[in-house]
Amino acid sequence: MIGLIVVVVLAVALVAAVYAWFEAGWLRTRILEVDIVGLPPELDGMRIGHLSDFHLGAPLSRGNGASERAAAWVAERAPDLVCITGDLVSQPRGEPRLRRILALFEKPIVVLGNHDVAITRDPFSRAAELEDLAHAVLLRDTAVTCEVKGLPVQLIGSDPAKHRERATAPWTLVDPMVPLRILVCHYPTLARRVPPGMFQLALAGHLHAGQLCIPLGRHRRLTLAHPRAELVAGVYPSPAGPLHISPGTGTTLVPFRFFARPEVTELVLRRAE
Repeated sequence: MIGLIVVVVLAVALVAAVYAWFEAGWLRTRILEVDIVGLPPELDGMRIGHLSDFHLGAPLSRGNGASERAAAWVAERAPDLVCITGDLVSQPRGEPRLRRILALFEKPIVVLGNHDVAITRDPFSRAAELEDLAHAVLLRDTAVTCEVKGLPVQLIGSDPAKHRERATAPWTLVDPMVPLRILVCHYPTLARRVPPGMFQLALAGHLHAGQLCIPLGRHRRLTLAHPRAELVAGVYPSPAGPLHISPGTGTTLVPFRFFARPEVTELVLRRAE
């Protein structure tokens, strides 16, 4: 009897592992409308392609292919802006694929993640040299202003290497004369430290929608990768305005996702009173 139970448990574990490996490449494409208070009428309908957490080069991960398909989907839709919120590679061997992805876009806005600057508990992760990213605008506690639909839009990116010491303060770079200001960061918690009124929108990643999750009923689940995280994926209110946390498209530590599908998101900004 005990032997039968062991066999059943092992069989269930094997099926779960196979499914989790499959899910890591089962890409979801999503279009979300986000209400922005005070958004200029000219920017109503502005579209932002949000990509995150490629972790390119991760061994055996179907997230490598999912990331490429996600980028191709965004490139085909040609949004007004493309923003990529960190953890671009897990191994230097993922860098050529990253550069092919970036070449799909015209000046995407990019910030680095903790894996990109070698701050990680993943023993299989290795930092790559990403200071010179052709085709991209890399923001590390810097800002850039671009024109969308005839109006200036400011994007301010944070440096993940300074996050733990709380030494990054992107709000000090805000130009209050710009009608739309977007915080681009890797860690979602940064958006909760921003002084109110500085930004109208925040983009982040990092949490992989929990990556390995156990459903606990409707709208509830245990996130094994980040059990203490209150917000893991979706749109939430924050002092920096609506905060979109991307589920990302890659994997870390193990090449699995369980009830946390990879996702690429197009955000459609809508004017709210």
